[in-house]
Amino acid sequence: MSSVEARLTEAGHAVPAVAIPVAAYIPAVRTGNLIFTSGQLPSVEGTLLATGLVGSDVDEATAKVCAQQAALNAIAAIKSVIGDLDKVVRVVKVVGFVASAPGFTAQPAVINGASETFGLAFGDAGIHARSAVGVAALPINAPVEVEVIVEVAD
Repeated sequence: MSSVEARLTEAGHAVPAVAIPVAAYIPAVRTGNLIFTSGQLPSVEGTLLATGLVGSDVDEATAKVCAQQAALNAIAAIKSVIGDLDKVVRVVKVVGFVASAPGFTAQPAVINGASETFGLAFGDAGIHARSAVGVAALPINAPVEVEVIVEVAD
């Protein structure tokens, strides 16, 4: 078990199986020393934790948990490419999308669920640049989607 997985386990989390893509793409791709994940939804064993718009159908606290799960799914996608999560040198960039009801503006607070998960998993290497974007809708009515770029060792 990698030290990354040990930290997650100690905090009560596990790296899940890689989420099955919902369309024609792969969960992650490596080019050079960078891994780009596809957008990860907040699913556990193929079932979304919640559905709908944040701020009307989904409350902010639940959406933050969804962002955390999407981050765990991104970590699984990264692991599927490199095998050992201790090879991650740095989380470079996180982009979080929040399906937002009109007037909902707390997207950064929701995406903190993902950012905090990357910090927990990777320590100082998990501190990253980030965008948190409100959108009208996400695939299969997910409330949150997270994608990440990480740098890895050779």
